[in-house]
Amino acid sequence: MSWWEMLLVPLGFAVGAYGTLVGAGGGFVLVPALLFIYPGEKPASITSISLAVVFFNALSGSAAYARLKRIDYFTGLIFAAASLPGAVGGAYLVGAVPRAVFDVIFGAVLLLLAAYTLRSVGRTRTMRAPLTGRFVIRRVMPGDEEGAEFRYSFNMLQGILFSGGIGFFSSLLGIGGGVISVPMMITVLHVPVHVAVATSQFVLAFMSAEGSAVHLQNGDLAGANVVRALLLAAGAIPGAQVGAQLSRRFKGPVIARLLVIALFVVGARLLLSGVL
Repeated sequence: MSWWEMLLVPLGFAVGAYGTLVGAGGGFVLVPALLFIYPGEKPASITSISLAVVFFNALSGSAAYARLKRIDYFTGLIFAAASLPGAVGGAYLVGAVPRAVFDVIFGAVLLLLAAYTLRSVGRTRTMRAPLTGRFVIRRVMPGDEEGAEFRYSFNMLQGILFSGGIGFFSSLLGIGGGVISVPMMITVLHVPVHVAVATSQFVLAFMSAEGSAVHLQNGDLAGANVVRALLLAAGAIPGAQVGAQLSRRFKGPVIARLLVIALFVVGARLLLSGVL
C-alpha cells in the first residue's frame, strides 16, 4: 500500500456524507473516483471495493435514519428481498464487461436518471390522490423525530419489479443501487423524499452485502482491495452519520436537486471517457 492511499479515508468520509444525504449510498460517486485513481484496475475490482464501502455506509446511514424514524421497514424488506437475485447475477456478470463498455453504460444510466429526476422534482410538491386498485398499498409513517407525518400509497408489484432490475444494475455497476432506487421511489412510486432516502439506505445494506459476498467468493475483493475498502469505510461510517444529520436541514426538493447535480456531473464524465 502506498502512503497516499491514506487519503482514501477523507474520500470515504465525503462519499459517506453526500451519499447518505441523498440516499444513494455514495457508490455512484465512488466508482468514478476509483476509476480515476486506479486506471489499470479491472471493473470487477472497482465494483468490489465500491460495494463493500456502500455496505458499511448503508449500515451507518440506516442506524442514523432509524433514530430519525424515517425508514419504512415493511416496504424496505420487501424491496430488499426482490433485489437479491438480480444483485447476485450482476456481481457474476461484471467480470465479462470491458472497461470502455462499463464506462459508457454507467454514464448513460446516470444521465438518464438525472434527466428524469429533474423533470419530476416539481411534481413531488403536489399532493397526489391516493391510489386504488390491485397491488396498491397505503402507508402511514406516524411521525419522525421532528413530528412530521408521512402518508402515501403506491403499487407494490411495480416496486418489486423495479427492485429486481435495480439489484442487477447495482451489482453490475458497483453503485449499490441507491442512485437508481431513490429516483424510482420519488418519481414513479411517489414516496416522500425523506422516506425514500432513508428506506433506500436500509435496502442498500442488503443489496451491497449480497453483491460483496459474491465478489469475496470470486476473489475480486481480496488483498490490496480489502485494505482500500477498509480505508474508505473508515471515513464513510462517520460520514454517513453527518449526512443523515444534514438531511434534517434540507427540504425534499433540495435533496432531490442535489442528487441530480451529482448524477449529471458524474454521468457526463464517464460517458465521455468511455467514448473518447
